[in-house]
Amino acid sequence: MPAADVRRGDGEDVADFIESLCTVTKDTFAGPSGSPLTLRGWQHDLLGHLFARRKDGRRRHRVALIGEPRKNGKSGLGAGIALDGLFDGMGAEVYSCAGDKEQARIVFGDARRMVEASPDLSAAIKCYKDALEVVDTGSVYRCLSAEAFTKEGLSPTRVLFDELHVQPNPDLWNVMALAAGARLDPMLIGITTAGVKSDSTGKDSICYRLFQYGQRLAAGEEVDPSFFMAWWGAPDDADHRRPETWQMANPAYGDLIDPEDFEAAVKRTPEAEFRTKRLNQWVNTAETWLPAGSWDACRGELDAISDHVEVCLGFDGSFNGDSTALVVVSCPVDGEAPHVDVVEAWERPAEAGPGWTVPILDVEAAIRAACRRWDVREIVCDPYRWGRTYQVLEDEGLPIVEFPQSPARMIPATTRFYEAVMNRTVTHSGDPRLARHLANCVVRTDSRGSRLSKDAKHSPRKIDLAISAVMALERACQEPEPEPEPQFFSWADL
Repeated sequence: MPAADVRRGDGEDVADFIESLCTVTKDTFAGPSGSPLTLRGWQHDLLGHLFARRKDGRRRHRVALIGEPRKNGKSGLGAGIALDGLFDGMGAEVYSCAGDKEQARIVFGDARRMVEASPDLSAAIKCYKDALEVVDTGSVYRCLSAEAFTKEGLSPTRVLFDELHVQPNPDLWNVMALAAGARLDPMLIGITTAGVKSDSTGKDSICYRLFQYGQRLAAGEEVDPSFFMAWWGAPDDADHRRPETWQMANPAYGDLIDPEDFEAAVKRTPEAEFRTKRLNQWVNTAETWLPAGSWDACRGELDAISDHVEVCLGFDGSFNGDSTALVVVSCPVDGEAPHVDVVEAWERPAEAGPGWTVPILDVEAAIRAACRRWDVREIVCDPYRWGRTYQVLEDEGLPIVEFPQSPARMIPATTRFYEAVMNRTVTHSGDPRLARHLANCVVRTDSRGSRLSKDAKHSPRKIDLAISAVMALERACQEPEPEPEPQFFSWADL
């Protein structure tokens, strides 16, 4: 983010408002109830980036996702941001939203207690049971929950979603986002810890979808200055029992948070819950395929496979809905580990409508270009839905090899890939798209063995790059079929 956008923004003004008028509402490790709410340096930086402004004076961000483990001061900061929003122009509408009524009242309750404890705020704001009102400007602050879904007619200027990960579905978020469309520089802010990846519908939760979107922006896969994400958490492969990990994940560790609380909690809290609530790590509702950190540990020194090297291409595609993937794996020579990289991936863009389809001609062109770049032993593919393309490429003389994704083929291929990762006998170039697809894979096991699947049947998480890599590695590690011996005949033999 440009530093100039931060300097011309409202972050310091919001911080001054909170520190001047807001108070601690409960006795905590950070201080007694009623003491001034003193922001830390990292919170000042957060507000500076959150409330940045562009050269034209408009706010840079409209949607924000802020992720922190529990007890890092989310509720107090959220309440301060909400109260500041009450003074953001005439007729402001501020809302605290949550998955249920009890959760929705947490931030609102903190804000109300701050008003009652401050002579200046209580002089300007009138308190009701379920609302705060600035009478002079007609601005109002209310709390809403997903349980009472009658939100049409609202026109929010600032919305705080507390613990966004527990929203049962995306409906409330979508309604508030659409309702803010008529406002100048509205802000929709989710402040949350991590959780499970799926909501009550079995699909990716709105929180996890936003988290993945933020990851793609950070990796440079997409560009969207209107979206902001700040996420504190431990790496997936970190030892959750070590104090160094606790400190790494929690910006307020040893300040707002008592280290002794972690020492007690880690002994009595299930690992998955400790990782989500205290380390801010996402967990699947099913068993993850690759252990945390194992794929990153296989990162090699190569940024790409050299031209003219013998390789196998793995292709997994669909016309719409899912993504389409093309992966390259080098064939091992003289004891060298095979290397995995992404050639290309086609995913539905965020702004695309329901009629979007995979650009078939672009896919075919990418396969031809890969065959010109490398010495392609095989193009490994599942013939389902792409029979025409395979026939066209095969007619051009390209080495198409069908690899139906049946249990008989995928179970041993999945096992080979898993063992290669765990034994570090495979390397890769660190492509974030492939890492994301591998992280989306879970194991489904039946009487025939284990194979890959999405976490939920209709989950939008993509795994096509992972499937392509598994197929390509399986064929790259096989000994090539021997060339048929030439046979010679004489007229006497005929």
